[in-house]
Amino acid sequence: MARSAESVRAVIKAYDVRGVVGEQIDADFVREVGASFARLMRSEGAGTVVIGHDMRDSSPGLSAAFADGVTAQGLDVVMIGLASTDQLYFASGLLECPGAMFTASHNPAKYNGIKLCRAGAKPVGQESGLRTIADEVIEGVPAYDGEAGTVSERDVLEGYGEYLRGLVDLSGIRRLKVAVDAGNGMGGHTVPAVLGGLPLEIVPLYFELDGNFPNHEANPLEPANLVDLQALVRESGADIGLAFDGDADRCFVVDERGEPVAPSAITALVAERELAKEPGASIIYNLITSRAVPELVEEKGGVAVRTRVGHSFIKAQMADTGAVFGGEHSAHYYFRDFWGADSGMLAAMHVLAALGAQDGTLSELMGEYTRYAASGEINSTLDSAEAQTERMEAVVTAFSDRAVSVDRLDGVTVDLGDGAWFNLRASNTEPLLRLNAEAPTRGDVDAVVDEVLAIVRA
Repeated sequence: MARSAESVRAVIKAYDVRGVVGEQIDADFVREVGASFARLMRSEGAGTVVIGHDMRDSSPGLSAAFADGVTAQGLDVVMIGLASTDQLYFASGLLECPGAMFTASHNPAKYNGIKLCRAGAKPVGQESGLRTIADEVIEGVPAYDGEAGTVSERDVLEGYGEYLRGLVDLSGIRRLKVAVDAGNGMGGHTVPAVLGGLPLEIVPLYFELDGNFPNHEANPLEPANLVDLQALVRESGADIGLAFDGDADRCFVVDERGEPVAPSAITALVAERELAKEPGASIIYNLITSRAVPELVEEKGGVAVRTRVGHSFIKAQMADTGAVFGGEHSAHYYFRDFWGADSGMLAAMHVLAALGAQDGTLSELMGEYTRYAASGEINSTLDSAEAQTERMEAVVTAFSDRAVSVDRLDGVTVDLGDGAWFNLRASNTEPLLRLNAEAPTRGDVDAVVDEVLAIVRA
């Protein structure tokens, strides 16, 4: 069944498949995506695809339709049922087969989507398969004239927990009180399986799996969605708070005062721990991560490797450099020991291990890793690519007499010297210019932000 190019390309995006259920995504569409993915994987020698899904109402039905498409192309399917995205990556690595995860991550309830990977959790992005799949779905996926594949079920949750506990040993830490906001997402499924039985008192919040997100959106990147966890940490006297997004591949951290800990600081802490295990190793950081990360990596004898924003770039650099770890400002954390894939749970376990190995508070522990003031990501709506380019160039011109350097790895990054810099780049998915700035003091950051936004929003 051929589909319009516009409708297909609106859903098959740069990194994944995502859209509104019933309008952009339905069982027939997903069946065709599954069939095309199976054809691509079969051409690369795969014989099995593992499929997992989150707690959204539409996820079981859509994952079953995808399985129909895969088996119709002669490949077998292993269904792991309810899973976090990093649990699906674990299954892909364990079984050494391609995978499909049904989730729309932090998006509202009306959305769903698919994250695809090759065997060993290797990414499938626009240039590494998604464009091919989109083209086939538009033209109509050719039928397969061989024997259909089979469907089996396998529970990998216990194995996932055992694997993570083997990477980060928490058995000997001091007892910690840990407040966890699962946001009615998959953290409510994985946290008990991974952290249960350890010297941790878990104070749960919104662990009930509910894809309608009755309490708040499962997007901890938005400050409003951290408010309940911050209150719980303060009220319960917890040592630390953890907030997971909908598919639990990202984890955000709150200290004992209820204050958010910057993902860049978490990246620096985990990098230091990984370098202690493997001195001289490479660490990946994206270009809007705090400069504290490369500074600390180099101080600890590691090699800091800078990359563009986006998981496909991070994972490619991980593979090319053999890096042990990579971190992003958005709280995605990537581990060589986890097939180069991202796991918010594994990052959280590193923080728990570091906190539980000493007697101080989390805010005291993180002080070493927080060296600069940062703006956070500030978005400005500009409807055309031409307007975005025009404003970026106007900003570069305005700062040209003060800039130590300007690079264009991803948008424009302007280094102002003495620890001050900003990056301005176009969103990959929305009509936005994204600004991130960092400087030694909050006043310095505010001055840079005000000047840049006056030009961007003129």
